[in-house]
Amino acid sequence: MSRLFGKVCQNGYVVRDIDAALRFWTQTLRVGPFFYIERVEMDWFRYRSVESPVELSIALANSGDLQIELIQQRNDAPSMYLDFLRDHGEGLQHMSWWTYDYQALYDRALAEGFTVGHEGQIGGPQGRFAYFETSGHAGTLVEISDISGGKGKFFEHIRKAAANWDGGDPVRAVRP
Repeated sequence: MSRLFGKVCQNGYVVRDIDAALRFWTQTLRVGPFFYIERVEMDWFRYRSVESPVELSIALANSGDLQIELIQQRNDAPSMYLDFLRDHGEGLQHMSWWTYDYQALYDRALAEGFTVGHEGQIGGPQGRFAYFETSGHAGTLVEISDISGGKGKFFEHIRKAAANWDGGDPVRAVRP
């Protein structure tokens, strides 16, 4: 438990081939079901305070209360995902803390000396997220994510689906 951020809610893995990663997680580790979004629609995305037209595919599942996120960037727009692949290869890129009071946590992180590396918004103002630079720890980044809107409801749906998963229909496409 972080006294600054609370409990870790998600581990995010950057991958080069999301289909291969999904096979590994669902068949080898038997984690699922994964909810797959082939093309994430973002309201906006900034890398180091500059607009960046990043294109992502993501898949989300839960292992108990911990959400697993698989991320494949589909273009070469600047992002911390590509930075991670370049510097570390595939793997655990971030840990995410979720909040119902995003702005307060965002402001507190900045006041504590964290620097935003990239940030964006999905599905309106209650869908903001930010990744912070973590020079004190090579590799894994800190993300905060607003779950006060529709994203929080979607995440709860994913958690419930995993709790009752029988191994069938391991990858479920999410349509916008």
